[in-house]
Amino acid sequence: MSDSGQQLDRPLRIVLPGGSGQVGRMLARFFQERGHHVTVITRGPYTAPWQTVHWDGLTLGPWVETLEGADVCIHLSGRSVNCRATARNRRELYDSRIGPTRLLHQAFACLVNPPRLWMNASTATIYRHSLDKAMDEATGEIGGNELISPRRRAPEKWNWTVELVKDWESAFFGAATPRTRKIALRTALVFSPAPGSVFATLSHLVRAGLGGTQGNGHQLVSWMHESDYARALEFLMNHEDIDGPVNLSAPHPLPNREFMAALREAWEMPNGLPAPAALLKIGMFFLRTEPELVLKSRYVVPGRLLDAGFQFEFPTWPEAAADLVRQWRKGREQGSE
Repeated sequence: MSDSGQQLDRPLRIVLPGGSGQVGRMLARFFQERGHHVTVITRGPYTAPWQTVHWDGLTLGPWVETLEGADVCIHLSGRSVNCRATARNRRELYDSRIGPTRLLHQAFACLVNPPRLWMNASTATIYRHSLDKAMDEATGEIGGNELISPRRRAPEKWNWTVELVKDWESAFFGAATPRTRKIALRTALVFSPAPGSVFATLSHLVRAGLGGTQGNGHQLVSWMHESDYARALEFLMNHEDIDGPVNLSAPHPLPNREFMAALREAWEMPNGLPAPAALLKIGMFFLRTEPELVLKSRYVVPGRLLDAGFQFEFPTWPEAAADLVRQWRKGREQGSE
């Protein structure tokens, strides 16, 4: 892998443990179309243009052979955070991240020629709720029990999420891999026009006239277009001087009020009913998810990507939202033919 630009200079063997979800399939498609050999390690193999191999995420097995001599491992395992913070769900959220990460360390220890790069999923939620300061990798402040108003500290559920991510990254960086560069992908919301995505959910609200400001609207939304996410991983493959935590987020977070307004404009919906925090919490309860996903202010910026010269195709939300709406409509038109 060269350090000269974003386009990789030769076909690579890229392995994606836990890569059967929305982001994993998007990355598999992206790299396959660029001529790389892609293998997705998954609990349920499926029909795809790329290779799929079974694992249970708990034990070593024949799947380890796919990592031997591979160039890149992109680990994406983890139960969806779109759920209630019950004791059972918390255990599944924890085990589905820390367990497979530790298992991969065992697998790497068995390899004669381990991948030269291991990128492990993480999340920008590790940073504190922030309205006042941008969180980059150098100066960002890890969350936990911070003040979110003059008289109120972060809810216990927010603190638990931060502890989960800290343990996740500790499991990743805690064991030495002397022949493998490691990057923790502290990812913001990745927006895709795929059915069932965050973009799809918000778009349904907007089109139903419910896409107004959420909470007080001051909380910052950090986001990334799926195209830039894939291109950023390609960029990191090329830049062998980068390791450690890297923020995967567009360079211009914006308040929820402006974020929702731009999405309404992209859908040509001039109005949307707002959802005050109290109403939002009730709605989230019935949707069986947590208001943290909307109410926590994530003021995350991609300091290391920008410093290394990465060029965003969609640096601002209005143009990203317009592109995603165009893709959504095109997909529906093609599906109806």
